[in-house]
Amino acid sequence: MRKAKWVAAAAGVVLLVAGCGSEGGGTDKGGSSSAGSAATGGSGAGGSSDEKLDAAAVTKELTDAATEAGFTQDSSGEAVPAEAKECMVSWTADAEKAADPAKSYAGTVSTLTGTGWTEERSSGAGGSTIKSLKKSTWKLQASNHSAGPLKLVMFVAVDSSPECAAALAASNAKPQGS
Repeated sequence: MRKAKWVAAAAGVVLLVAGCGSEGGGTDKGGSSSAGSAATGGSGAGGSSDEKLDAAAVTKELTDAATEAGFTQDSSGEAVPAEAKECMVSWTADAEKAADPAKSYAGTVSTLTGTGWTEERSSGAGGSTIKSLKKSTWKLQASNHSAGPLKLVMFVAVDSSPECAAALAASNAKPQGS
């Protein structure tokens, strides 16, 4: 269990670093985040390209997509600091209980892209797949590491708005265990 939390924290750091750099890596797909704005119905967001998602809407979209694809949530994988709750969402699947974690992962990503998330990058190595998605100011890293002995599938989303960037920087600056 402790190892899964460590991996979750590491994936969150990867997401933050990947979201801050512009070097890319993998396959970069440019484009406007307004492409799927009208398809977000029910998410609480408006239909303009300036739509503003909140953590609750992102959590609902992730939960709906992942459970529809066959995952249940492993709540022990969540490690979002209290001061970052409005700016970060962590959703860890219980990959051990999924009939086919790779198929459920693909289904989750497919549902998300069908509701306005745009795939920006994709990479894979050693049986792991990581996809970076974007919607509004949110960046989502979908990670599938279920091919090996440690079955880990997780989705970490971070709001890249200036307000959240400041809140996350403050959270990251705090000593562990505070």
